[in-house]
Amino acid sequence: MSTPEAQAPPRPATAPAPDPATDEPGPPEDGADAPEERDQPQTAWSARRDLVDHSPRTMNVGAQARFSGGLLGGDQHGGISGGRFTGDVFLGSKTEVYQLAAPGAAAPASGEVPEATLKELEHGFAADEQLMDRLLRRLREDRVLVLSGGRFTGRRTAALMLLRRLGALPVRTLVRDTAAAGLAEQFGGEQGEQKARGHVLCDLAPRRDQPLRWTHLLAARERLAEQDAYLVVTLDPGAALDDVTPEEWQPPAAADVLAARLRARTDAEGAVELLGLPQVADFLQHSHQPREAAAFARLLARYAGGEVAEEAVGQFSLVSLENQVQEWFEAREAALHLRDKAFLVALAAFDGGPYALTAELSDLLYRFLQETENPARVPEVPVFGTHVGKRLQLARAHTYWEPEHTEWGPVDQQKAAFRDERASLVLLREVWTGHPSARPALIRWLRRLADDGRPLVRTRAASTAAVLARTDLPSAMALVIEPWGTSKRYRQRLVAVNALALSHLVGTPNIPRILDTWCEGDDPRLRWVAVRAYGLIGAERPEQALAALRGAVRRLYEDTPDDTDGALARELAEAVELLLLSAASDRVLGELRAHIDDDRAVRDLTLSGFVGACEHTEDDERYGRPLVLAWFARAAADGGAAAQGVPFLWRAALGHLGITQQALKVLRAWVLIADRSTAVEWALAALLPRLVTTATEHERLSHLLRTMPGEDGTPPPEVTARLLTALPIL
Repeated sequence: MSTPEAQAPPRPATAPAPDPATDEPGPPEDGADAPEERDQPQTAWSARRDLVDHSPRTMNVGAQARFSGGLLGGDQHGGISGGRFTGDVFLGSKTEVYQLAAPGAAAPASGEVPEATLKELEHGFAADEQLMDRLLRRLREDRVLVLSGGRFTGRRTAALMLLRRLGALPVRTLVRDTAAAGLAEQFGGEQGEQKARGHVLCDLAPRRDQPLRWTHLLAARERLAEQDAYLVVTLDPGAALDDVTPEEWQPPAAADVLAARLRARTDAEGAVELLGLPQVADFLQHSHQPREAAAFARLLARYAGGEVAEEAVGQFSLVSLENQVQEWFEAREAALHLRDKAFLVALAAFDGGPYALTAELSDLLYRFLQETENPARVPEVPVFGTHVGKRLQLARAHTYWEPEHTEWGPVDQQKAAFRDERASLVLLREVWTGHPSARPALIRWLRRLADDGRPLVRTRAASTAAVLARTDLPSAMALVIEPWGTSKRYRQRLVAVNALALSHLVGTPNIPRILDTWCEGDDPRLRWVAVRAYGLIGAERPEQALAALRGAVRRLYEDTPDDTDGALARELAEAVELLLLSAASDRVLGELRAHIDDDRAVRDLTLSGFVGACEHTEDDERYGRPLVLAWFARAAADGGAAAQGVPFLWRAALGHLGITQQALKVLRAWVLIADRSTAVEWALAALLPRLVTTATEHERLSHLLRTMPGEDGTPPPEVTARLLTALPIL
């Protein structure tokens, strides 16, 4: 139930404990113990707009369709294209898991690379040949080449191929933890009988206080020249370097790697046939690393030989993503820091959101995770030191600029998103079900997000909870959503509404049953949540939703017969507003007409909701086209039910003692809009005659048009005289 107006609660004798995120006193995280709020709650219409504007991209298509459909345009059936929220993404794959190299796994120990391995790599190698030629020239001239590129981009294979093409054989791998200062010592004696030799040092990770310097490369170069040998060093972007300019390695496209590997494993005709499979097209739609494309080629070759089923081919893309997510969380602290894992979780929640916001809130989660690991330790977050490019490369994400909706209008923001849009769903599922020890920190983090002042943050808390509910409904309801629903804090209750609506959107079962139970229950806060949620998801089952709203309003009138204009009554009316403006508008209109005379409570609910819906305009612009009036105009043109239903409810609203003034106010607003829009004027001229069936109705509308002033006390708008002529003479 919305917060009643009341005096401020007395100041507590003892200040609340410092907020671990800010080191300042903050509100309790448990909404049940929080003080009652005094801030003005959002209307259901405004809250719906925030939900649509800030839902993650994996849900936004469905949110636009279901929560902004109907009179607002969009897909009348709602839903998510492509079945994205059903099946394996949430339930997990039912096929073989292919293990790939783990992040941070050491390169092979020092030793010679077998010639057979080099031949196999060369046979299926794919790369930009212009880039390879340039790298080859520099390696030939300098004898030492530093190659910078992301993990799992094929940089090690490229290093081996460069040495092979140069004829620097055999190739020896150096130990990964070779110190930069000791690089030249690796070539201190005869390394073999052959005159030309190749060396590769993979994944060099120089310390910040001991960077790789140009002098180190010069010393190594002298030793290599003595032996007519060559060296390729691979390292991460942003590695500690001093006066060293690395060559940037650009990974080949997954399609090129796949085609090259298939040609190496099958004949040309077989490769073309396999590349034409629809499962291959689906695989290439997602962002896959060269190692995954190579593994997919091996699987396709086995499929062509009848060794694996077609289902395994279709599931491989998702299996690869699941493997990557598992690798991230199973990696040792030395390979993947806890702070980086917190960033991955935050990016999953804020996928497609502003990077700075994601980074800020990931550090909050990092604090909570540290406290989970060691409650006695004071959480620490380094202020500087993060490399944005390296962080995003690790997460297989990218940044881009895009306008973000705010209450002041669109604002350009640098956003961050996973390259594979399924990653956020798979990652949240994995962290919730695969790592239960992280739940206390994650729950605490979500509660903090739900109380944030930014609508985007609160919406993403709701969408994250929705994914958790789709994965494990009982736990998500008990630990996250229901505590929000029973909170004294309005913001948390609103997040519960959005979480339930988005949970239903992504296919979580039993959400309508939960709403029915809460609406019929005794907890006024849960009833409030259920009523709000009905307005968002009720369009799928409008008859049942309206029946529940009628039951709630009757109970309200029975419990508080002297106070039927309170917060819950307004929420019920706003739920009717949203349903009237939804994709099920015609069905809702028919249901309202059928039950308007049931009793006083239902009549008040129907007319309040109808007049409230009439207040809304296209794009919420002050002089935008009224949505209900545009609906009537379309129905009048094509014979729709609204051509009779809208005038029927207008006549009832204008004749209802408690609604008349609000209805006349809306009509005045429509007239002012008609003075600026010919289309609105024509629609209003078509509607007004249908509102007149008695002398009283004629007098009421005639008086409105004859006496209404213009804006700010100006003379009456000229359109009023023209509209007067549209009224029939009785």
